[in-house]
Amino acid sequence: MHVCFFNRSYWPDLGATGQLLTELAEDLVHLHGWDVTVVTGYPLRSDAQVPASEWRHGVQIIRAAGSTLDPRSFAGRATNYVTYFASAVLKGQRVRRPDVVVALTDPPIIGLAALAAAARARAPFVFLCEDIFPEVAVVVEDFQSGAVNDALASVNRFLVRKADRIIALGETMKRRLVEGKGADPSKVMVIHNWADCSAVTPGPRDNAFARQHGLVDRFVVLHAGNIGLSQNLEIMLHAAEQLRDREDIVFVLVGDGAKKKDLQELASLRDLRNVLFLPYQPREAMNESYATADVSLISLRRGLSGVVVPSKTYSVLASGRPCIAAVDPDCEAAQIVRQAGCGFVVGPGDASALRARVVDLAANPDRANEMGGRARDAAMQFDRPRQVGAYEAVLREVAARC
Repeated sequence: MHVCFFNRSYWPDLGATGQLLTELAEDLVHLHGWDVTVVTGYPLRSDAQVPASEWRHGVQIIRAAGSTLDPRSFAGRATNYVTYFASAVLKGQRVRRPDVVVALTDPPIIGLAALAAAARARAPFVFLCEDIFPEVAVVVEDFQSGAVNDALASVNRFLVRKADRIIALGETMKRRLVEGKGADPSKVMVIHNWADCSAVTPGPRDNAFARQHGLVDRFVVLHAGNIGLSQNLEIMLHAAEQLRDREDIVFVLVGDGAKKKDLQELASLRDLRNVLFLPYQPREAMNESYATADVSLISLRRGLSGVVVPSKTYSVLASGRPCIAAVDPDCEAAQIVRQAGCGFVVGPGDASALRARVVDLAANPDRANEMGGRARDAAMQFDRPRQVGAYEAVLREVAARC
């Protein structure tokens, strides 16, 4: 069985979607015996030098030569998307015949290139919705174009209509696809993203990462991951301002992204000495950074439930720490936290509620430990081999039926 994926982000990119696709592709090869091809872009990291085509861990990687402008601006991101798309269309026509073609949503128009490749090969087309457009574009502050949004809406509905199978990342996303995009409910299957529970495990608070940054004796509220436009991480700074008199509590943001500079400037302007920004940590250091947390934050801007699913949710669970989800009540992360009893749900941007929950956990370590244990139990439902197995079953079924 041969599957061909289309997505701009793949190894060695550091974004969550690219890392998840890398794990999925490699596991399909090594655990399930598939042949896998990925039509991807060149990494946006300037220090990453890669060839136009290579094999890595059994996966054939074909890179379409799009631009690599700074993605933090709308113009740069849009140019990267369009140039990658044009090149991917040509690359996709030269891929050896696949049994099934899968498109992700980076960029949102890449499904058209995948659909063309599927038509040429007379193979089924699977649409994997990592994000729903244009809804995700409307709420990010640097993406405001009615014409572009209308075009993205038309493309999204077209791909949903043409897909032989649609994969949603949660029940709320499935509902949005059915009610908002006209998806056939019988075609939509929910497969959550995952954590590698063998790589991310509960660890001691007193570790090398915590000692390096002076965090061993402080109560740590952690955000680890992308500091982007959809996360609404201003809530951490506003809560930190309300707790500036609590020297034992510190808010730590680990990672990089389009909003990091703005947040750093805001923290400096307000003299928030209880906020610490740290750079992206390599995967081998991820376990210690998560273990340093007393509580981890999952946040999303209002209106994004089911449009974007915070993939970091699953690693937070695997780390065995309680979590606070500052998200809409119907967000996938909120549903998991409530069902598992592994933390709290507060409203998006509600810094006072976040402050209250942090103070509560800091004063009740036994309760926090119990929640952390339930988080780890919940993570096992979304362990990497289990979720990859669900993908394998869907792809095999679609390929056989079509």
